[in-house]
Amino acid sequence: MPVLERSELEASPLADLHAIADQVGVDGFKRLRKADLIDKILAVQGGSGVSAAATAGEAEDGGEASKPSRRRRLIRPRRGAKRQESEEAEAEPDRGGEADEPPAADAEAEKAPAGEDDDAAEADGEGADEPAGARAASRSPRGERGSAGSAGSRGRRGRSSGEERSAEGVVEVLANGSAFLRVNAPEQSPDDLYISSAQVRRCELVSGDRVSGPVRTPRRSERYASLLRIDTINGAPADEVAAGTRYEDLVADWPGERLTLAAGDPTLEAIEWLTPLGRGSRAVIAGAHFSGKSEILRLIAGALQAQPELTVSAALVGVRPEEITQWQEGPLVPEAAVNFAASADAQAQALERVLETARRTAARGGHAVVLVDTLDGLSAPAARKALSAARNLRDGGSLTVIATAAAPLGGETTVIALDPHAAATGRQPIVDLSASGTLRPDLLVGEDGAAAIARARAAALED
Repeated sequence: MPVLERSELEASPLADLHAIADQVGVDGFKRLRKADLIDKILAVQGGSGVSAAATAGEAEDGGEASKPSRRRRLIRPRRGAKRQESEEAEAEPDRGGEADEPPAADAEAEKAPAGEDDDAAEADGEGADEPAGARAASRSPRGERGSAGSAGSRGRRGRSSGEERSAEGVVEVLANGSAFLRVNAPEQSPDDLYISSAQVRRCELVSGDRVSGPVRTPRRSERYASLLRIDTINGAPADEVAAGTRYEDLVADWPGERLTLAAGDPTLEAIEWLTPLGRGSRAVIAGAHFSGKSEILRLIAGALQAQPELTVSAALVGVRPEEITQWQEGPLVPEAAVNFAASADAQAQALERVLETARRTAARGGHAVVLVDTLDGLSAPAARKALSAARNLRDGGSLTVIATAAAPLGGETTVIALDPHAAATGRQPIVDLSASGTLRPDLLVGEDGAAAIARARAAALED
């Protein structure tokens, strides 16, 4: 490669100097002044002003003066050129999935301290338009640029002396589907690792999973190191967890552990003792319009969210816009919120996303609770499918579904019927015991508690 004279470099525009510096391997060239940049380019090339090729030509020609070297013309890639896909997947086996590049606009990356990686901004400029192979070549050591697209050389990036650095931590899934591995969970740390959304989906990760795997050092445009692949999930090999039994095929038992609703509200107290809910319950809060179903569900959300052993989420489907605002103001921000103007299919899809995360939590041994307001806008098959997701797994955790509806659907383990007349007059509690009930209450409140429930129901039927 011809070595450029200082005079030629000084006459060149800054954009050409940036392109030259990028190809000869000058780090951080965009932060340098023009004079400093020229010094760096000359230093990298030896600064002699005479190329090795020209010197060799003089020896062969018997000392004949060499022709002045022509200025090297650099053709910058066309803006918008399609970036090549990373070949890193060829260098490592796909055990649990490889890490994708963290998005530059990731909400978590925006929280990184300023100056952590100044080159990240450059990736959004002209550097981002360069083909991946060209950028890899420009960063390779001198004398190794002949195989810029070599999968082997790329597979070795991010390692030291051929060894992989491993990490272990707790997964925190973000709203956009990607995740972070918190090495000092639950606190955030500069050592946290990015997990791509593809890996989250492939390994069916949920917040709270403890995973481990090798680390890939951050590329030039990245702020965080990434998890190259996932080797273990909660202590078990990732491939075994991914190939586990389908959730629908797991053995389910009757709910046997009561959910406490410790609160000063008379209706919640009546629900806790007269229509008890358990881990894995399939419950419907039924009542006519304006009977207070949504308000009771919000009170239950506040009571359950305070219990750290439960993973509580809410899905609003087919509700009023004002109710979405009320939920978003607390105590539990919904995971999905679709008002009644959305189609039945859109409502079902939004609810299914929330339930799928809860299924994975239960299958991994956690205890999930999904609150649904309301099932009325769904088709009958979609509503039954959503309700049937609840179960108490014999060899795992539990998934409890508590939903509102105008009337019971069938298949519930608990029905909480509300009295619209009591709600309209402000009389408490507003539970209609004659229309309410729990299957196998003895497993939740004992034999004496079940007998007390039977007496209360009999008295309600006599009134």
